Amino acid sequence: MAERVAEVYSLLIPLADARVLAPRACVAEVIGYQAPTPVEGAPPWYLGIVNWNARNLPLVSFEGACGLAVPAASSRSRIVVFHALLGRLEAGYVAIVSQGFPQLVRVGSDVVRPDNSRSFTERMPVVCQVRLLNEVPWVPDLERLELMVAEETSVTPERELL
Repeated sequence: MAERVAEVYSLLIPLADARVLAPRACVAEVIGYQAPTPVEGAPPWYLGIVNWNARNLPLVSFEGACGLAVPAASSRSRIVVFHALLGRLEAGYVAIVSQGFPQLVRVGSDVVRPDNSRSFTERMPVVCQVRLLNEVPWVPDLERLELMVAEETSVTPERELL
């Protein structure tokens, strides 16, 4: 009997100079871009707050969260809404800016391989890079991203003193 290949439906999300590969189950919705309401004192990667289904979601530049330049939004930009996996965000979701419309792909062991040609620091919300046919997308660390946003949105005694 032939071995069955397990597949995971995923989204290939375009960034400015890279792509992110995330399981479809982690994505709540892809919506049109809307300019965020800025958050005072937030780092450049934390773009602000957007409204989605009567919820105020934190909007993040994934590139900026990785320490890269924050790209400007364009007419092709979209917002990808992710489920917050740890429950650390009040809205229960976190959103990133996509530089185009994400592509649905089926990922199985027959089309994806590890790619160790690039390393990522512990601070970056990236688990690893993989080779997917002719692409080398990043696999996001959505838990790390959620913790980064939670850290910026919480009010701690140290921040109140600043």
